[in-house]
Amino acid sequence: MKLELRDITKRFPGVIANDSVNLEVNSGEVVALLGENGAGKSTLMNILYGLYTADEGEVLIDGAPVHFDDPGDAIEAGLGMVHQHFMLVPVFDLTENVILGVEPTSAGGRLDMGEARERVAEISARYGLDVDPSAIVENLPVGVQQRVEIIKVLFREAEIIIFDEPTAVLTPQEVSEFFEIIRGLKENGKGIIFITHKLGEVLTIADRITVLRRGRVAGEADPKTTTRQELSEMMVGRPVQLVVDKGPPSPGEVVLEVTDLAVADDRGHGSVAGVSFQVRAGEIVGIAGVQGNGQTELVEAITGLRHPVSGRIRIGGADYTGASPRQIHNSGVAHIPEDRQDDGLVLDFDLVENMILDGYYDEPYSRGLSIDWDHSRDVAERLVEQFDVRTPSVDVTAGHLSGGNQQKLIVAREFARDTKLVIAAQPTRGVDVGSIEYIHSQIVEERDSGSAVLIVSSELDEVTALADRILVMCRGRIVAEADPKITTHAQLGLYMAGETAPPEVRP
Repeated sequence: MKLELRDITKRFPGVIANDSVNLEVNSGEVVALLGENGAGKSTLMNILYGLYTADEGEVLIDGAPVHFDDPGDAIEAGLGMVHQHFMLVPVFDLTENVILGVEPTSAGGRLDMGEARERVAEISARYGLDVDPSAIVENLPVGVQQRVEIIKVLFREAEIIIFDEPTAVLTPQEVSEFFEIIRGLKENGKGIIFITHKLGEVLTIADRITVLRRGRVAGEADPKTTTRQELSEMMVGRPVQLVVDKGPPSPGEVVLEVTDLAVADDRGHGSVAGVSFQVRAGEIVGIAGVQGNGQTELVEAITGLRHPVSGRIRIGGADYTGASPRQIHNSGVAHIPEDRQDDGLVLDFDLVENMILDGYYDEPYSRGLSIDWDHSRDVAERLVEQFDVRTPSVDVTAGHLSGGNQQKLIVAREFARDTKLVIAAQPTRGVDVGSIEYIHSQIVEERDSGSAVLIVSSELDEVTALADRILVMCRGRIVAEADPKITTHAQLGLYMAGETAPPEVRP
């Protein structure tokens, strides 16, 4: 099968998301789609998958124009998408998840689970996926759950498969296994569109690379001859510093002290179990781990968004266990939340209102009962320019920004304050490489100015580049403490998967 997107243009009010974009993928090849957040990748894939309709241009399969009114049309035409966030029913088994919506029936109209399990087993064997058709999904590791999503699209006979940020929730070992699966799909004649922001992965797995910048194709590259530096420059239009420039830390007194902390998740299940650690002024401590191992609940407990079950949280020597977010904020804590839309912004507020969201009630934004809107606007405009928040005006609502620009808005607000502790959960998620460079430099600057910094990230490259010490979380516990200068990604990946660290690197 040959898939072509020809001269695709899509306009939204005030913005051209795609501007005469061309993309081609053939059976038996992997085409990587690179671009900063807001470059138009998601819009282009939504058009391809029938979720949006292009204003101009056309989609062709084997040279014939096609039109998709919804994802069902795209699936019927031989397209499949594996989303970054899996769409599985946890209490169903693997086969039940795969056949949901396309259940095979016998001659009498009865559900034929025997045939379904045979087909799942056959697909698993053919593509080297190695799954148990009867396994309950909630009991499966994240990497195997991703294989369920792959089987779903193969069960529906997809010939072209779109992978959206497919390695975001995988350990390094699972990434290696996933790449073997991609190679197997390719050898079996499947065409792959691989959407990612990880330059190293693109160079490892792609046959061709297409780069989008501000809605247009900025260029194409051959992974055999191009470099990370060339790709990053193509993505942002200027040279980018890919290595974090930082000197050795100068740790001072303890700023954050967590002792025997236990935290429950939304269902009341234990998510953090007896965690203890310290973060000192002038150092960056990184927490690594596959997402869903208690990192979210840990950060929420420290920042006041979730009440701990037991244990103690001390900031600057004072007990802040169970304190409110405002109390913790007023103690000199900056917080970049993991979920920018639920916890970081009010999407219906404009950028000025969001920029003063955690300080509107005090100077310099307020005097008495009145907000100084002129000063607030001046601050917002300065920070929007400084942090390259791409917006036509500070008067637009935060909901109209792309995800990456929403993230930069939060980072700008939090880093504009004088702080003694920075807690950053996924600080560069969905942000382009140029902005990552700036955010990383600001994090190091916070450390060098004497702040204690706690970074939680699912990106091992980010953790190892920024952290002076790394703590690894697995199943709600800290299972290892590691020195990023001497610990390999492979070793960190083993800890993330639950292997116990040797005594000399245990916390």
